[in-house]
Amino acid sequence: MVDIAFGPTPGKRPDMTNPRQAYLEQVRRKRMYGGILLALFVGMLASGWILAEGRNAGGFWSGLPQIDDFAGEVISEAWANRANLPGLFVEFLPSLIETLNIAAIATLVGGLAAMVLALLSTRGLARWPRLIPLFRRAMDGFRAIPEIVIALVLIYVLGGGPVPAVIAIALHTSGALGKLFSEVAENADLKPVEGLTSVGATWGQRMWLGVLPQVAPNWLSYALLRFEINVRASAILGFVGEGGIGYDLKIAMQWGQGRYDKVVAIFLLLFLTIFVIDRVSDHFRNRMVKGH
Repeated sequence: MVDIAFGPTPGKRPDMTNPRQAYLEQVRRKRMYGGILLALFVGMLASGWILAEGRNAGGFWSGLPQIDDFAGEVISEAWANRANLPGLFVEFLPSLIETLNIAAIATLVGGLAAMVLALLSTRGLARWPRLIPLFRRAMDGFRAIPEIVIALVLIYVLGGGPVPAVIAIALHTSGALGKLFSEVAENADLKPVEGLTSVGATWGQRMWLGVLPQVAPNWLSYALLRFEINVRASAILGFVGEGGIGYDLKIAMQWGQGRYDKVVAIFLLLFLTIFVIDRVSDHFRNRMVKGH
């Protein structure tokens, strides 16, 4: 029998009749492997740093003292024009609502697609078991490509606006949520499914009546968490012309000095919105998963 604790190759083995000596030998080996991995990580980090420093337009250490210059200029100008902030909040509120709408629709569409992909790629539940690898690789592809890359491609097809943003975020959401939904569905009790099968229920009926009631709380919890992420993604996509408050932030930053109060107003709106969504969704997740 191979000693998997110390490898398959022959060599000196600890005296297993002495538990203390065997334990110390295992600890030494773990420390050695941990030290090797740490050394490799540090080496890769150092080489990456040297490469990035060589390709950078300026030196990191020479520019480090100026790291807070831009932030200080923005905050000081916004503070001087702080009386304008309430009016700016009202001005950018429609753009914020558009951003929330993009995130909500993308989460809904992506979540529905994720439900189908998850059930079709879960062992023991799949309608076509042989196609499980195909559906799993499709989810891998959807979540591997960043939303901004999909949006940039769709701009050439559909033009600028919220539609490419919705499609890009929905595709990424279907891949990310599909993976999470599938892991939850794998832990579902199959006895209700077997009972429904014995009375002649179709695959859709088995999923609707036997699986969804078990997984719905966790699925909704993941969907709410994904909605928070999609709000931020929707704001980021505004920088590439997809509408919403991100586009207003891009314009304000491009104008530069004299518009920094708008930049701060937009950042504050985004921060408050994400904070409220986080607290509300956290409350409902606890209610659904823990029952309180």
